[in-house]
Amino acid sequence: MPVSLADVTRIIHELWPLSGAEDWDAPGLVTGNPAQPVETIHLAVDAVSATVDEAVELGADLLLVHHPLLLRGVTSIAEDRYKGALLARLIRADCALLAAHTNADVVVDGVSDVLATRLGLVNARPITAGATPGTGIGRVGRLAQPITLGQLAHRVAEILPATASGVRASGEYGSLIETVSLCGGAGDSLLAHPSVRASDVYITADLRHHPASEAREQAGLNGGTPALIDVSHWASEWLWLEPAADQLRALLPGVRVTCSSLRTDPWDFLIVQ
Repeated sequence: MPVSLADVTRIIHELWPLSGAEDWDAPGLVTGNPAQPVETIHLAVDAVSATVDEAVELGADLLLVHHPLLLRGVTSIAEDRYKGALLARLIRADCALLAAHTNADVVVDGVSDVLATRLGLVNARPITAGATPGTGIGRVGRLAQPITLGQLAHRVAEILPATASGVRASGEYGSLIETVSLCGGAGDSLLAHPSVRASDVYITADLRHHPASEAREQAGLNGGTPALIDVSHWASEWLWLEPAADQLRALLPGVRVTCSSLRTDPWDFLIVQ
């Protein structure tokens, strides 16, 4: 029997429950007929023109993205506006669109969990605990063996896909790192969290000047910790795609599941002064 979009949506919400989403978030089904059959699912971090074109060219029945296309309210989906143009292209191709955002951040094997695993963190736990044991925003754990901040920054660069902005670090290159806290995506809201301040380093994305500067000034009173490692928002979340695809393949054995390798980080090149 063919699997319907309603069936797939139910399974997706079992893997990444909507109850785990932040109040401001907008995950879930954006467009698509719940009764339509689904034979191919394509995963991407962002619903942008390149990934929509990729999904349509693959003949995907569902584009599953991390970032909601309609996170903030819109008053028009006219096709002279990019969101309207994307939705129209998907609808004409009978390709549904569904987002799993903060509900995919907080779970076991979610965005931050995958990053912690790839870094080899031991006994990683959420920075902020969720309603279900093992769930919550971010992760904090220990490296099996202490390494320098410089070595860790290089390890992060090796794990993540390359971007123009690369990996930036604030702290002494040779300082020893053992306790690591991290948050996939934009995580400056956690800079003052006790678990982050107690870590040797905090890894996240989209660190702005003032929050980063203030955190490092405070660190100056705490023996220099935590150091900071700032990475591309897209890159920090892209690692989740393949593990998520594996989970879907296990639960939907008759459905083809693919992942986008397109770089949807918005920056194209960097001039080093």
